[in-house]
Amino acid sequence: MLKHSLRWLTGLGAAGALIVVSAAPAVAAPTIEPYFQDATLAIGSEATIRGLLLYADEPTVLSDVSVRYDYRSLADKLTVTPADGQECTAPEPGVLVCAEPSDVTLYEMPPLGSGIYRNGAKRVHLGLTGDAQLGDSGDVAVSFQAAGGRRGSYTSRVRVGEGVDLTGGPFTTLSAKPGGKFTVPLVVANAGDKVINGFVAVFDLSYSIRTKDRFSNCRYADDHLVFCQFDVDIPVGTGLATTLNLELAKDTYAPTNQSGYAQFMTTADFEDLTRVRAAVGARAGTPGSGPKLTLAGAPASVRQADQTDVGPGYDYTGWTIKATGTNGTDLAAIGASLKGTAGAVVTATVGFRNNGPATLDGTNGDFEAATHTDVELPPGTTAVEVPDSCWLRQDTTRTYLCASEMLLVAGQTYTMKFRLRIDKVIPNARGAVRVNAPCECPAGGGFQDDIKPANDKATIVVNAAQGGGGQSDGDGDGGGGGGSLPITGAPINLIAGIGALLLVTGAGCYLLARRHGGRFAA
Repeated sequence: MLKHSLRWLTGLGAAGALIVVSAAPAVAAPTIEPYFQDATLAIGSEATIRGLLLYADEPTVLSDVSVRYDYRSLADKLTVTPADGQECTAPEPGVLVCAEPSDVTLYEMPPLGSGIYRNGAKRVHLGLTGDAQLGDSGDVAVSFQAAGGRRGSYTSRVRVGEGVDLTGGPFTTLSAKPGGKFTVPLVVANAGDKVINGFVAVFDLSYSIRTKDRFSNCRYADDHLVFCQFDVDIPVGTGLATTLNLELAKDTYAPTNQSGYAQFMTTADFEDLTRVRAAVGARAGTPGSGPKLTLAGAPASVRQADQTDVGPGYDYTGWTIKATGTNGTDLAAIGASLKGTAGAVVTATVGFRNNGPATLDGTNGDFEAATHTDVELPPGTTAVEVPDSCWLRQDTTRTYLCASEMLLVAGQTYTMKFRLRIDKVIPNARGAVRVNAPCECPAGGGFQDDIKPANDKATIVVNAAQGGGGQSDGDGDGGGGGGSLPITGAPINLIAGIGALLLVTGAGCYLLARRHGGRFAA
């Protein structure tokens, strides 16, 4: 359970409610954008591990990478040491330079087609010296350089705070039908030896879990709860509790188990995770307009000092909601009708539609596609451009296997584009689109319970003798757009689950969005 809960806070998901509205003018996009998360360190506690993350808007391989940590503003109070066995030198006090032992390849982040590529440098330990005092703060300027003149830098904040220990309540299991309402407990306790002055509950909820409440100290993305802030004390050895009124969406697949988690963070730790938002003009969801969500028996307090959770292994709680009844999914294949002369390049916009009634949610720690689609090219054609989410099946020359995204929303259409050259005009040349195709994938073969398998196959026809209802003509696009599944369909901000804030991934998205001067859904 802990692995699932923490993955949202280590940059593996999509930030549901963090929408970037860039205030910066458009400038040329740099090749790489680095990010190094802020940190609050507690006196007398173990060092914290941090790593430089590198983001790009295209796949990139970096060679001869070195990373420089400049912490001279805290040279007598902060230590920065290697955490992953890399070779490092200290050319002067308050500076550490580490060489990457191998190339750094930036891979595309989930969901497929995100357009964001990421990887990280070897990590370092951030610790405190005996001279550090409560309230000290300074900057760590982290820069990298690589072959070909690639370079970049990011400055993060380090604060010296007070160590506390948040812990969550027990896990709960309950049942509800699609569209049904239910109530879950939200329980947090102080397992340390100091009073906790305020905290934040950050939620990682399945796409199907919604709420109609709008508390003023919480933030929302449509009907999804993202986080709540509490300005209350938690005395040593005590716990606080409240309840959340939630419901399953009517398009919840059933029977399934839907999961939800809440991660508890100190106010300072939450600020460390989210401060990057302000730097790029982002907002964290929509605040509620109703009363505050309150916890039983907790007095309001004034924040006395920055605090950090020094025992984060149990700072979460979770719920399993058994979706009862039967509510299935019909995925219907979409083919294409094309025409053109020999040598012409035409665009086949193909894919499938989720006819519902249920949304198909394959979001999980394996980041596997919810389904796969075979695209068999018609004879006499050659693919000159193929979506990034597709690859040739083994032992074939004409059939491509294409991965969908993890979340396929009921009522939405998911299409992709194949650019085909007509090598030879063959009347009524036929290929095929087959949704729910078999796949030897790590997490299994994909979706196999389609409620109407008869429409899982559609044809791709080139130069039909008559009729055909063509979707494209010559070089025309024929609708849909883009090069990977899905092009239309699920809101991008919900594709990998609403999640907590997923702010490590989000940070890279924000930075790239700002440099492009556009609006970006992280």
